[in-house]
Amino acid sequence: MQRAKSFKIRGAMNKMLTLTEEEKQRGVATISSGNHGSSVSYAASLLGIENAKVIVPETTPKSKVDKIRYFGADVMLMGSNYDEAHALGMKFIDEKGMTYIDAYYDDPKIYEGQGTIAIEILEQNPDIDTIVVPIGGGGLITGIAVAAKALKPGIRVIGVQTEACPAMIKAIEDKVFYEEYPVTGDTVCESLVGGVGKLSYELLPQFIDDIIEVKEKTIREAVRFMIKDEKIIAEGGSCTTVAAVMDFRERVGGKNIALVISGGNIDGDLMVKLMNESE
Repeated sequence: MQRAKSFKIRGAMNKMLTLTEEEKQRGVATISSGNHGSSVSYAASLLGIENAKVIVPETTPKSKVDKIRYFGADVMLMGSNYDEAHALGMKFIDEKGMTYIDAYYDDPKIYEGQGTIAIEILEQNPDIDTIVVPIGGGGLITGIAVAAKALKPGIRVIGVQTEACPAMIKAIEDKVFYEEYPVTGDTVCESLVGGVGKLSYELLPQFIDDIIEVKEKTIREAVRFMIKDEKIIAEGGSCTTVAAVMDFRERVGGKNIALVISGGNIDGDLMVKLMNESE
């Protein structure tokens, strides 16, 4: 329901609100073709930061580039894939003396911004005893878990990952920081694939109560359910929380449960395809 249709605006805005006037003049930059890039662009427009760059791979779909530009930032195409874009982008940002707006790796200000979701949930319904949150890099759930446990120590926080990329589950099980992690098979959760954030890997085990791995088949069903029954258009990655309740009702547990629906930027063609699939 955020203007940029993603929770990412919270972390980006929280970080950018801490910048000095000098830092704002030098400008901000990030490397992301998705929700984080759009959110940094939008936050910069709200704060009057004229020099805002979003670096994306040369293969980024035009629709994503157009959305980032729509909010006002300059889009810079660098590299043939994300890894190349990141290497070239960080070199450019350092050379220009710009402030890098991290997506999920290890900036506490980004995590704190995402944690405002927990504050709002408990303000709206203090009886919530369980919060279910999608996990990609881990910034969202870590921010929520730290804030929620500080406000209500007995609250349970449950994470959810797709079977296509259970990076955080394996990182905690193996006690290994997986900065990169392979994707297995097809997935509708493009926002949840890849490795985990360093700060999340270090903090999350102390604050999480469980992480559930859900099947892609159920996630697809959950997307359809949200659109048809709840009239909410949500990304596959967001609908992992709904899928967890569908397949693991007893394991999720709780009496007053909040499911975090974290993004609504689903590809239009994919949405039509999922809606036309047989139940």
